[in-house]
Amino acid sequence: MKEFTNRKFKVSPSGGDLEGAGGDITDKDVLYEDNHLIAINKRAGDIVQVDDTGDESLDEKVKKYIAKKYNKPNGAFLGVVHRLDRPVSGVIMFAKTSKALERMNALFKGREIHKTYLAVVRNRPVPESGNLVHWLIKNPQKNVTKPYDHEVPGSLRSELNYRLIGELNGYYLIEVDPITGRPHQIRVQLSTLGCPIVGDNKYGYPRGSLKKSICLHARRIQFIHPIKKEPVDIYAKLPKDGFWDKFEPLAAI
Repeated sequence: MKEFTNRKFKVSPSGGDLEGAGGDITDKDVLYEDNHLIAINKRAGDIVQVDDTGDESLDEKVKKYIAKKYNKPNGAFLGVVHRLDRPVSGVIMFAKTSKALERMNALFKGREIHKTYLAVVRNRPVPESGNLVHWLIKNPQKNVTKPYDHEVPGSLRSELNYRLIGELNGYYLIEVDPITGRPHQIRVQLSTLGCPIVGDNKYGYPRGSLKKSICLHARRIQFIHPIKKEPVDIYAKLPKDGFWDKFEPLAAI
């Protein structure tokens, strides 16, 4: 396990970008783009698709970015390939063509896409690495997922691998490789380990962030391009908010 100490570091965890959600997408937000796909470094607080809040969604922002960049007065096609929770930051993929959307959906369904997340927790995980399996049920009214250690009616099997990367001033950086993709999976499964994610008071952290963000970041996504048949490896730097970015040396790829 790596250790990294910075005595000048004042803890003020937020997990989000200093600018916060709400801004337009610009070139600096784009991690990868070709004729078929585009990857964005999502800001914590942005919602991927429109909901009853009425806030502008990330997919609409990306559509506007593409339409402006390529002078498409009638708008641009954009398909949502997967989702990240609103308080989560990091790499997220969109499809720019219907063909790419169909094939990316097939890759996700076949579990042919490898995703890696980083999480900051206050408690050291015991053991420091392992495999977690639970059966989850989401309550859509309360937007909360409940874990069970055995199969129950209506539950979905959820599995992930995790390992402790390092420690910084009493906070612990964990790498998570989800094997399944269930709503709130990483958040609730780490909580069952006694390691609620910093800022995630929905799943056991004692207080939430003022920015309504949590310290969970979609760090990396790897797959074989569905059209070009070439390896794609995309990673997103941690948010520069005075807290998250202090962990970048620990998380260096």
